[in-house]
Amino acid sequence: MARPKITSKNKKRVALTFGVILLLMSGLMIRMAWIQIVMGEEYTEKAITQQTSDIPLSAKRGDIYDRNGKELATSVNGYSVWIWPKRLASSNQGDKYDEAVMKIAAILDQNSEQLKRKIDAGGNLVRISSYITKADAEKIRKLDIAGVETAEATKRYYPLGTSAAQLLGSVSDDNEGRTGIEAQLEGYLSGVAGRWVHDIDAVGNTLSYGNKRYYQQKDGYNATLTIDEVLQHYAEKAISDCEKKYKTKRVILLAMDPKTGDVLAMAQTPTFDPNKATEPISKTEKKKFEKLSSKKQSKYLSRMWRNSIVSDLYEPGSTFKLITTSSALEEGVTNLKDKFNDKGSINVEGTVLHCWNKAGHGKQTLIQAVGNSCNPVQVELVKRMGADTYYSYLEMFGITEKTGIDLPDEQQAIILNKDQLMLVELATMSFGHGIALTPMQLLAAECAIGNDGVMMKPRIVKKLTDENGKTIKSYKTEEVRKVISSKTASEMKKVMEYVVSKGGGGNAKIAGYRIGGKTGTANKVKDGRYSSETWSSFVGMAPMDDPKIAVLVVADTPKGAIYGSVVSAPYAKQFLEDALPYMGIDPVYTKEEKKAMSSGVVYVPDVVNMTADNAAGRIGGLGLKCEVSPEEDKTKNFGVVAQYPAPGTKLERGDTVYIYSK
Repeated sequence: MARPKITSKNKKRVALTFGVILLLMSGLMIRMAWIQIVMGEEYTEKAITQQTSDIPLSAKRGDIYDRNGKELATSVNGYSVWIWPKRLASSNQGDKYDEAVMKIAAILDQNSEQLKRKIDAGGNLVRISSYITKADAEKIRKLDIAGVETAEATKRYYPLGTSAAQLLGSVSDDNEGRTGIEAQLEGYLSGVAGRWVHDIDAVGNTLSYGNKRYYQQKDGYNATLTIDEVLQHYAEKAISDCEKKYKTKRVILLAMDPKTGDVLAMAQTPTFDPNKATEPISKTEKKKFEKLSSKKQSKYLSRMWRNSIVSDLYEPGSTFKLITTSSALEEGVTNLKDKFNDKGSINVEGTVLHCWNKAGHGKQTLIQAVGNSCNPVQVELVKRMGADTYYSYLEMFGITEKTGIDLPDEQQAIILNKDQLMLVELATMSFGHGIALTPMQLLAAECAIGNDGVMMKPRIVKKLTDENGKTIKSYKTEEVRKVISSKTASEMKKVMEYVVSKGGGGNAKIAGYRIGGKTGTANKVKDGRYSSETWSSFVGMAPMDDPKIAVLVVADTPKGAIYGSVVSAPYAKQFLEDALPYMGIDPVYTKEEKKAMSSGVVYVPDVVNMTADNAAGRIGGLGLKCEVSPEEDKTKNFGVVAQYPAPGTKLERGDTVYIYSK
């Protein structure tokens, strides 16, 4: 049989077929090389991801305690729910997927449509709920839905609710410190998260023969603060009462130990509940908040969380006179017996600066001038010192720098550049105007008076400990510098005690205790000019023979009265009346106090020619009420031209004395 003849046409077909096969094989080899070599790492990672369950395990966030071991913030066990969207979808097609999501949403009390969108928008792994109960976690497990797992988690809990909210701060949904101490100590409190890694099958079930790795989480350290929970309660009660009576925008109270710099209480209104940190506690405010845009809600929350005591500036007014007077005494340009003749005003390079009492206080000693809160005398003192010397003392008192306290977002004082300073600006600064600082700066500076002239760095954290109570880090008390001599500090204690016993701070007087202090009233700056709104304040210390506690109360825009002696001093007194016995400081009554307490009789003081501020304080210090006439002058600090009853009249405690502006 003859062999078939191979035509050229057949040869071409064979060659073409071979070429196509060769091309396909080359393409396949190139593709295999691309997958195995170029994309090998990525596909390996995808395979591992699809075959591996990697659940993060939250570390227990460290607890926060007060100085006596009272729990202020802790972490409680809970459970979080995690979903692998692709596994959930591949194992539950069509209606089964919707049904699975609805079952999960029902247990978690979530909207099923919103939950579905959250899952669809997620990546490989989505956390759909945090901190659910153990019972709900068991319900989720019993559903036995592929791609759904639960893991233990910890939730932050603040057992005292709104107490010390701005100080403590709060945490985010990821349990990270957001504000306050929680943010400041984030690196210590947070700990290190662990992981549970195990192999799974196509539908998400754990393989009994697969690899399992458990990385133990490391719990965070515990923090012990300097504040006292009982004193914090007293502080919050006092400022709450002040806010209610005078309808203020806010009130702050800061209490410190002058000898150590320890912050004993730090309170402000309005507050919030860190357990529900992203919503106001007031129902009215909550409704307003819900109507705001996301951007405005963010601003609202930032303002609500803000710690005004370290993050907001204010003009201190006459409370700053303690700084000026201390500086002048230390510099030797005056002494307690120095005589001044106040005519109600003083001319500074052509600008007339008035005293609160435009009629003038007449002849007075330095101690009387501070008791009368006389502005011209402060101007005279700063003129004697000069700008260079005065600024050196401001620097010594820490006014030109931050205190360095362990809290976030501390602000620095606004103070005019010395080289660009006019004498009139230096003059107004002497009595607390034209300068803005934080409440923390002011009290830290004036605590030096109670510590024999030594200024201490404010301290809020005492120590960090591990779960066994072992101290990991201690925060020691720290001297900043010697600001004034012991002699000057002793003289200033006399000045402060005089202000309360015989001057305008009488509403802070407490029988059996030697209280010192200074009132302040300053107009607020709005849109670059002074407005009718005020900062009303009182700074105090007790007991003056051996100060154990200093307190500052500042009320923002009180209504119905503006004087620091009326608005703030009584609530500093309220706080100290509770605090001093609690601290173990027993009252020691003078003969006069014992007599007054037994008789209940009070003799009306002479307050004519005093400022209304000082008159109200003097009258209040004797246990009498003070009323201003006419009514509209309650918001003015006028010079008293008349009073009723007359000086020397015998009254009972609680009776009323009327002062008149015209």
